[in-house]
Amino acid sequence: MHETSNISGRRMQVLELVESAGRWAWRSTWRAALALVAASAAHAQGSPAVRPVEVAPQTWIAQGESAIGSSANRNFISNAGFVVTPDGVIVIDALGSPPLADELIAAIRKITPLPVRYVIVSHYHADHIYGLQSFKAAGATVIAHAKGQAYLQSETARLRLQASREDMFPWIDETTRLVPADRWIEGATTLRLGGLDFMLQPVGPAHTPEDLVVYVPQLKVLFAGDLVFRGRIPYVGQADSRQWIASLDRLLEFDAQVIVPGHGPISKTPREDLQITRDYLAFLRQAMGQAARDLEPFEQAYARTDWSKFSKLPLFGAANRINAYNTYLLMEQEAR
Repeated sequence: MHETSNISGRRMQVLELVESAGRWAWRSTWRAALALVAASAAHAQGSPAVRPVEVAPQTWIAQGESAIGSSANRNFISNAGFVVTPDGVIVIDALGSPPLADELIAAIRKITPLPVRYVIVSHYHADHIYGLQSFKAAGATVIAHAKGQAYLQSETARLRLQASREDMFPWIDETTRLVPADRWIEGATTLRLGGLDFMLQPVGPAHTPEDLVVYVPQLKVLFAGDLVFRGRIPYVGQADSRQWIASLDRLLEFDAQVIVPGHGPISKTPREDLQITRDYLAFLRQAMGQAARDLEPFEQAYARTDWSKFSKLPLFGAANRINAYNTYLLMEQEAR
């Protein structure tokens, strides 16, 4: 009842905003009014807050939901991590909307007065980058793999942002923009700050062509980006699943005691937890590869495949069919 009365009160504020606005300000007032209602509704529905948790010495993670991005969750479906050093903060990934990034910056300031020096982008997918503009405004330097430039300049990126402005309004709107890196890297790079080494290692093409992982040897923490999904079905998209599997094997070469995935909770048992993503990708390739070699139609192959090992995982219903279809097309190409 209390939440309902709060929302009603907010709606009254909306009416007052609209009635007091001149015609010249109608558009901006309308958007502000909608944002006010949306914020109240999101709060009433329990929209997740950005509350970083310390997972290793000097290391924090803000963990997103196991869900599809939406206005209801503000596109808070991925993880962002950060490490606090004596000379400043390094953030890995920027979350899926500017308001989320603003919350993360505010949370960091409660932990340390030191500035965010760098934001390292694990890859240029929307749920990891739409918050970048907030970090740029706060003075951070953005670092990413050079192959991310192709996505930024693509029609796919433009259309995705256009759709997000409609589907995830008001958290993503016409002021949300795609932010390029200040520093593009092409090979293994070590960034040193506050006595810690941040080893940036390209591992793509895998989940994306521009995949980067970040290892901090002094802390034995590995930020794995979307090479690792925990507690949900991975999003495969246009991935190179063969290289993705090889890249997962490479992650085990790091002496990590904590792995921060792109989605889901941290891992303290790397070999076991990487295996779930690896097994899923390998199963997709085996099942869809056989169908492609036999010239079996996709729908028939999908229907006969036993998905029971993975069907209980969150987002199976939302993601598995398209993952299988994209893998079917990939296996057709590989067969040719």
